[in-house]
Amino acid sequence: MQDIFQNIQAPSCAKSTLSLCIMYCSITASKISSLSSSVNSLEHSRNPSKLKDFKKMFLKVQLNWNVVIPAESLDIKGIMLQKAILIRLLDDFSTKRATKDLGYLLAVTTLDKIGEGKVREHSGDVLFPVTFTCLSFKVFKGEIVEGVVHKILKHGVFMRCGPIENLYLSNQKMSDYEYQIGESPCFLNMKTGSRIEKDVGLRCVVIGVKYMEAMKEIQAVVGLEGDYLGPV
Repeated sequence: MQDIFQNIQAPSCAKSTLSLCIMYCSITASKISSLSSSVNSLEHSRNPSKLKDFKKMFLKVQLNWNVVIPAESLDIKGIMLQKAILIRLLDDFSTKRATKDLGYLLAVTTLDKIGEGKVREHSGDVLFPVTFTCLSFKVFKGEIVEGVVHKILKHGVFMRCGPIENLYLSNQKMSDYEYQIGESPCFLNMKTGSRIEKDVGLRCVVIGVKYMEAMKEIQAVVGLEGDYLGPV
């Protein structure tokens, strides 16, 4: 078996491999859709120039990974081998979840290259180096983001922004708002009457970002100090 697979050369990858990604991409489609809605709303805001900063959250990057195909899954017939490599890549990609440098990994867009396979001596599995392009989501300090409030506390609120669950806005960073206790607590702007309450969309500026390695999660602190920021 080793003689047969010692130097497996997978078929070259055409852009048509993207069609095999459709099933996987549909899993993350809801995330991307919600973020796209935020971009669209920003396009119609009073300050469309902010759109350029907002779009920076989406990163299109090319990565080089190694994909291991179990011996029992090997099929030297071109398209079946290519499909097995792609499926394994998508499985590994979804497990990765997030990284410090790239943020949340959303979807593989193209499988660009499959290198020559090398057999692992003891298991008979074959390792293929692959090059692929993917879409990720990461926020940066100073960027404008939009989130939806999901928790109200006396000292501030927590929001969701795409895959980020913990976007925190402190009461110290919304000086014009005062906490209002009651059955439906909120923060009220006494000058304008605008309210920050559960399920309200907020446009904010990112003050700080932290990556939690153990949970593979990104947390961020935001503020309302700036033009055109607040409920949307």
